[in-house]
Amino acid sequence: MKLSEFNDILLRHPENRLRIFLPGGGEIQADFHVTEVGHVAKRFIDCGGTMHSREACVLQVWLAKNDAEHRIRAGKLASILGLAKSLFPSGDLDVEVEYEDRVVSQYPISSFEAGPGELRFRLESKHTDCLAREACGLETGCC
Repeated sequence: MKLSEFNDILLRHPENRLRIFLPGGGEIQADFHVTEVGHVAKRFIDCGGTMHSREACVLQVWLAKNDAEHRIRAGKLASILGLAKSLFPSGDLDVEVEYEDRVVSQYPISSFEAGPGELRFRLESKHTDCLAREACGLETGCC
């Protein structure tokens, strides 16, 4: 999901609470905090020598051990994104959620549903891949 679409959803439903579902079907506890909003840029060279770049808006979520009643509303997150607006070159960045569940992982937002009083965001897994299959002698359609 792109940042502009994500922000529009939040602004259309400012009083709704947020629910975030992990790729396996589990849910991030409802008392999560958004502790960072960042613009992450990655420049790299694949094993075949081709340069690539990727950028994303990353929302770090965190669970406090002493704030079980905390609930973030869509309007609050939209205002946090407004504070971070100068970080982003455009609204065309993918939005990812960074979450720690034994290890710190980043998950792209794959879909969204609005329900009574809530917004449900579904996350998807990221995967590694060889970006230079031909240079590595791998078939391009093998995986």
